[in-house]
Amino acid sequence: MQRRRLAAALLALGTAPFSIPTWAAAAQGALSSRPIRIVVPFGPGGVADLTVRAVAQKMAASMGQSIVVDNKPGAGGIVAADAVAKAAPDGHTLLLMSNGTAVSAGLFAHLPYETLKDFAPISTLGYFDLAVLVPSGSKFASMQALVAHARAHPGQLNIATISTGSTQHLAAELLKSTLGIDVQVVPFNGTPAVVTALRGGQVDAAVEILAPVMAQVAGGALRALAVLGAHRAPALPKVPTVAESDAAARGLDVASWNALAAPARTPPEVVERLHREVQSALAAPELKTTLQGFGVEARSSTPAQLAALLAGEVQRWSGVIQRAGIPKQ
Repeated sequence: MQRRRLAAALLALGTAPFSIPTWAAAAQGALSSRPIRIVVPFGPGGVADLTVRAVAQKMAASMGQSIVVDNKPGAGGIVAADAVAKAAPDGHTLLLMSNGTAVSAGLFAHLPYETLKDFAPISTLGYFDLAVLVPSGSKFASMQALVAHARAHPGQLNIATISTGSTQHLAAELLKSTLGIDVQVVPFNGTPAVVTALRGGQVDAAVEILAPVMAQVAGGALRALAVLGAHRAPALPKVPTVAESDAAARGLDVASWNALAAPARTPPEVVERLHREVQSALAAPELKTTLQGFGVEARSSTPAQLAALLAGEVQRWSGVIQRAGIPKQ
């Protein structure tokens, strides 16, 4: 009798409509058909925005579902990060992380989230180079010449960057301490203002992400003396690294990066599914070519590697902020 009742019950379950709740699907590594939202802490049109849109388009085609990019710029990326930290941990709300995420952890006295605890890392997306730039008519023909002048004339060299606390600004401060040079780092309100100051002779050099000024370099208005990464930039193979240019900078490796993360407590199966989709997208030759056009080197990582990168960047930039005497905001 019990066996007949069990068989009848199983038959009824097999023929009746059945749906898995969203949370249960997430626990099994599944994603519902709802759109995935990627929250971006920058405005549209920049390198980070273009990168994530290209990756999202490739992922959406592979996954067969919509992926929406939601730009929430401002406040050092805090608004975007907080929105994701407080979102449902079901894999449908993701954060575009950057080294700005790590910088904010050391720059702000109080954050509404914990950078190393409230996110589940998925994968890096890509890296893009920073460069030391001078105007085309500069008397400095090499990084060695610029550094030699700075050492011979303490406090007289001016290096432009974008706003205080930006990756570019802190990279310039790190360059100062690494090379042991006394220069003035002068923040401007954006890349166009930095380029104008360079070309107008208001500053001697600049530290800027290479991608947004590549047209100026290619057109001959600016010259790149060196890149700050461990390897030469693919777009400028003849331009040395800072480490190649000065023994004091041996081991220096500074690059800007982007990555994807989900809210903490997102099921590991969902994180792994998203990781596989990112990895597959970034392996596509056509996407690599697209990102290279933005000055971005497509490069995925494991969730554990991204977690280690973020922790290391938080430690590094917090140290730079402290040594430079930049007050907490």
